[in-house]
Amino acid sequence: MFKSAVALAFFSAIVSVRGHGYVQEISSGSTKYTGYLPYTDPYYNPVPQRIVRKLPGNGPITDLSLIDVQCNGWSEGGVIGSAPAPIYGTFAAGSQLGLNWTTWPDSHMGPMITYMARAPSDITKWSPGTSAVWFKVAQTGKTSDGKWAATDLLTASKSIYTFTIPPKLKAGQYIIRHEIIALHAAYTYPGAQVYPSCIQIQVTGSGTALPTSFVSFPGAYTATTPGIVFDAYTNTGTTVYPIPGPAVWTGGN
Repeated sequence: MFKSAVALAFFSAIVSVRGHGYVQEISSGSTKYTGYLPYTDPYYNPVPQRIVRKLPGNGPITDLSLIDVQCNGWSEGGVIGSAPAPIYGTFAAGSQLGLNWTTWPDSHMGPMITYMARAPSDITKWSPGTSAVWFKVAQTGKTSDGKWAATDLLTASKSIYTFTIPPKLKAGQYIIRHEIIALHAAYTYPGAQVYPSCIQIQVTGSGTALPTSFVSFPGAYTATTPGIVFDAYTNTGTTVYPIPGPAVWTGGN
């Protein structure tokens, strides 16, 4: 039950102050997991167990040097980074995962990018820190006809972003790091707004593929990374947008 209806109302009221969205559900076929819900979960007793690492709210990270850029956080408010979730979801390699976002503002154009990191030990106790462990598995930026992933395409898919776990990926426990980078204020740095969510999963299957090149968070993005500073209002139409970060790993396909 709720600890305090007044507290819930207060935190619900500040949703529009800090930012604009997060992944609220993860699904694959008939399997569904509710994401971490920052404006309700903390007020239940017991707190619901989720496969998504805690979020302080729906706000962005703009300082790319902070650990918050990895799995969310609000260092300026005293919430430094995130922490492991108590459980994980199980999915077969090759599964399509649908990540259902809360309603996303149509003014916040930008790319949607997905990374994974293989846990060397129990994922419910492991945090990557600043180690280079992340590899990119999917990305969508701006289409050739000028449609943005985080606005046009996400709206067209009813707020569900879909990607495929690499079919030949070696079985094990992984963190999925999924993000929107909103570019409406990215004409300077800081300006780009990063909205990351980290999802804990167990991958099953007989695959043996593993990447050999990795990036860290923080570290993968800086003020000079292509795509972090980008004026989406002057670079309109078919202008190519350089999606930040490394190339997508295709060795598991």
